[in-house]
Amino acid sequence: MAETRAAAADSTAVRVALWRAMHVEVDAPPHILEDEIGLQLAAPDEGWRSRPDMDPDATRLFRASIVARARFIDDLVAECASRGLGQYVILGAGLDTFAQRRPDIASRLCVFEIDRSGPLAWKRRRLIDSGFAIPEWLRFVPVDFEASGSWWERLSAAGFDVGQPAVVASTGVSMYLTKDAVAATLREVAALAPGSTLAMSYILPMEYADPEERPGREAAERGARASGTPFISFFTGPEIVALAHDAGFAMARHVSAADLAARYFTGRTDGLRLSKSEEILVATT
Repeated sequence: MAETRAAAADSTAVRVALWRAMHVEVDAPPHILEDEIGLQLAAPDEGWRSRPDMDPDATRLFRASIVARARFIDDLVAECASRGLGQYVILGAGLDTFAQRRPDIASRLCVFEIDRSGPLAWKRRRLIDSGFAIPEWLRFVPVDFEASGSWWERLSAAGFDVGQPAVVASTGVSMYLTKDAVAATLREVAALAPGSTLAMSYILPMEYADPEERPGREAAERGARASGTPFISFFTGPEIVALAHDAGFAMARHVSAADLAARYFTGRTDGLRLSKSEEILVATT
């Protein structure tokens, strides 16, 4: 049964959830993020830890990056909530577990999870089967991103208030979109109410990756192509910031891998460090 359910989830979303759980299982404390709920939802086969893409050593850099970006988003949402923002939108939600891990913050917000209808329906079923309630403040918004029409229309139909500011997160998505599609997403978010904040992760061009991480990066890109979801778009920090300004954001900055390392990895004695390939755009309206 677990195999049937997992087949309904996006393979990339499952991999991210398993890496987040592995961080708790194999990396020394203090943990950057404690999230084993995604593992519970994915319910992989018993031998999942033996998969090549779960090798603790080979995936260490990328696993660290996954938990660092998730922790950054958690901290950003908490900061926005403390300033009175009441809406949180997760684009390409996958197996995001913020609503289950941080009900102390999430329950003060209206959380909108946007994804394709199939994976979203599967996630709702797995949450219920795993004993998690679906609170009124958690809204699932199924969207066909290939169809015509704005996905913001579906968001509004789910109760999103366009007149109020929101925090919007998009992680692990931009590399699968064309640059035109990324620019279009930025324009739509930039049109939100003043005071809204966007956090979007992006992948740097291959030449910016450290030599030791390039084999893993190349393997990830081969796997993405083989599964029909190739990496399409890459940006440098100045490029993504310029794109955000062109889209209409009042302020935009990029949070580099070095910034994330200084924030979350300083003082670690186990040598855990993150990939330099992924960074985060933060922009406000």
